[in-house]
Amino acid sequence: MVLTGTQIDLFEASMPRLKAIAYRLLGSASDAEDAVQDTFLRWQSADIDRIEVPEAWLTKVLTNLCLNQLTSARARRETYVGQWLPEPLLAGDPMLGPADTVEQRESVSFAVLALLERLSPDERVVYVLREAFGYPHRRIAEILDATESASQQLFHRAKKHIAEGRTRTEIDEAAARRIVDEFLTAATSGRTEPLVRLLTADAVAIGDGGGKVPARTRPFEGAVAVAKFTRSLFTPNQAARNLLGGTAEIHVSYANGLPALVVTVDGRVIGVMCLEITTDGIAAFRNQANPDKLERATRQWAATDHGEPALRIN
Repeated sequence: MVLTGTQIDLFEASMPRLKAIAYRLLGSASDAEDAVQDTFLRWQSADIDRIEVPEAWLTKVLTNLCLNQLTSARARRETYVGQWLPEPLLAGDPMLGPADTVEQRESVSFAVLALLERLSPDERVVYVLREAFGYPHRRIAEILDATESASQQLFHRAKKHIAEGRTRTEIDEAAARRIVDEFLTAATSGRTEPLVRLLTADAVAIGDGGGKVPARTRPFEGAVAVAKFTRSLFTPNQAARNLLGGTAEIHVSYANGLPALVVTVDGRVIGVMCLEITTDGIAAFRNQANPDKLERATRQWAATDHGEPALRIN
């Protein structure tokens, strides 16, 4: 079927929302792009004149495609090498979607996206559509071919699971930047004690290398262990130089709505470390180093002005 200009415009107007939904459901920008493209192909072959509410139709098709991907993704992640973390989205990426409320901003954070992995596919859909996009349960029930009561129950369970595994991370931006600066100073001091003071007692450090670059298969847990690990990351040595292949530049930025350290070598993003900062200190470091998940970040980095690095490691 050949689409009219109006029908193409209808789809293009929905694309930002569809991509933001798909990213939250899948944790992968590239998979989200594929899901939206597949949705367009179904839109192209549908009898559009008989579709009463195009937005609802597109959301349902996209959601079903994502549900299918989530089922296969669970099997793939059982054999994933090391820790799995989402594909990072740098500040300004339109796929981040709405960010007007605390709930919307947190729904795209590394912390919550990782916790979403613990939910069933249906729980994940209900949580994302309700919490991040404000869909009423009546509409969510139609998308899932379920009852409104079932949607409410799924949401209650999902929210309970997320709340149990999460520390609320909303903190004043200026205060967060201050803590990041203090962290960089402490990390390059060569001493563990200043780092420990900046961390919560139960702090964790998680790295995703995807089997492509070295990364510990289990998280570092506890302030002392995390402090020793992060200190080693910022201590120049020949092994690190060989691994990096050049001078590493570290920029203070934002990724997935949280303060982040973006590490580049010759303009290529080789790591995005999201910091979970609470009123008690830094609770988590989540470092995405898998090169397959940094291609989008590298493209965006090359297209934006990011100023001078906060730190260089030779």
